[in-house]
Amino acid sequence: MASQDWFDKDFYKTLGVSKDVADADLKKTYRKLARKYHPDSNAGDAKAEAKFKEVSEAYSVLSDAEQRKEYDEIRAMGSGARFTSGGGGAGGFEDVFSRYGQQGRGQSSADFEDIFAMFNQGQGGSGFGSGRFGQTSGGFRGRGGPQKGTDVTARTTLDFATAVQGETITLQGEDGKPFKVKIPAGVADGQKIRLRGRGRPSPDGGESGDIVVTIKVRSHPVFTRDGLNLRLTVPVSFTEATLGATIEVPTLGGDVVKLRVAPGTPSGRILRVKGRGVSTAKGTGDLLAELQVAVPTHLDAAAREALEKFHELEPKENPRAEMMAKAQA
Repeated sequence: MASQDWFDKDFYKTLGVSKDVADADLKKTYRKLARKYHPDSNAGDAKAEAKFKEVSEAYSVLSDAEQRKEYDEIRAMGSGARFTSGGGGAGGFEDVFSRYGQQGRGQSSADFEDIFAMFNQGQGGSGFGSGRFGQTSGGFRGRGGPQKGTDVTARTTLDFATAVQGETITLQGEDGKPFKVKIPAGVADGQKIRLRGRGRPSPDGGESGDIVVTIKVRSHPVFTRDGLNLRLTVPVSFTEATLGATIEVPTLGGDVVKLRVAPGTPSGRILRVKGRGVSTAKGTGDLLAELQVAVPTHLDAAAREALEKFHELEPKENPRAEMMAKAQA
């Protein structure tokens, strides 16, 4: 920040706070103003962007205890002071010295040393040395450097298989130019992918913003996600569930696996196929097949007669007895 700014700019007024504002209140006020004027919330609004820079500049000084002390001391000298940016003459310091009661050349050097020390100044030389007070910013610095460029948001919709297996896709930027996005295996619905440095450029020489791509994943007619696991519901017939059977089940890759259904398997039992779920750098999930007993809806006369005979022979157990007992306990 140029030294003249510290005389000309009232950072307390910029933030709308008193000079004795506490650190917590200062931070609260700054965050409120930063949200209000942030470029992401005011796209294309030059006034809001300028206000955001002013607010950030003020907070960068007042939030630093050492800088705030220097600022208060310098402001106490009065707004009439002027500093020269070049040359070795002392004319630029005359107003400052007059604030300290200097009347001419007959003052001792000790008085001058105190002022130079305040400005991180060494004995002799022109300008303001390498101290924080006299540094130029090359544009708006804020805390820690120039302002980062604005992020650009984008959205894309992926097929379920693409999201699970990963792929490099091409999207069109806001400037009409295509850019590639690497979709990692296992990306989830609603997840965001950040492309560093691919957003809008910085207004003052800082790093560019990012492109933030939000992912939407289409549903699959058979499979669903459960973390790294894939789930599907597998219908089995009444006789398969009762007598037992070996059945074929699809996987997301297109091939099939064989599963053994044990005799007397009820609806809702889950059979696990290890390693056939979502594979990512964090691990690999399983395929979870939930068995669902399918009730026949159309029976011919012979099948109905056989089923009625089975009903006469089956154990006379009430399958709801245990549930009723628990409900009444």
